[in-house]
Amino acid sequence: MLFVVIGKPKAASRGKERITRRMSWGYPMAMRMIAEYWPMPTEIAVFAIEEFDNVASLMAAIVDWDDVVDLTVMPAMTAKQGLELARQMPASSSI
Repeated sequence: MLFVVIGKPKAASRGKERITRRMSWGYPMAMRMIAEYWPMPTEIAVFAIEEFDNVASLMAAIVDWDDVVDLTVMPAMTAKQGLELARQMPASSSI
């Protein structure tokens, strides 16, 4: 399942610390990175689109970073998947 992950740095963390950690951190095996962006300059440290085989893998990735980044995780789908789902909905259904 796809997830959008937005990470905002915690006040006590430092950019150098997060970058050093990121350089040595590897994605869990049950996680596939679709895209990872470091927007700047903004209050967001990372914006990522990730695919996980299971919730346990998602939780493991979050725990690795929750001391330095506040993470917002949202389930998502591609536009193609969303359009296909919309085609399958009855005409009277509201989204």
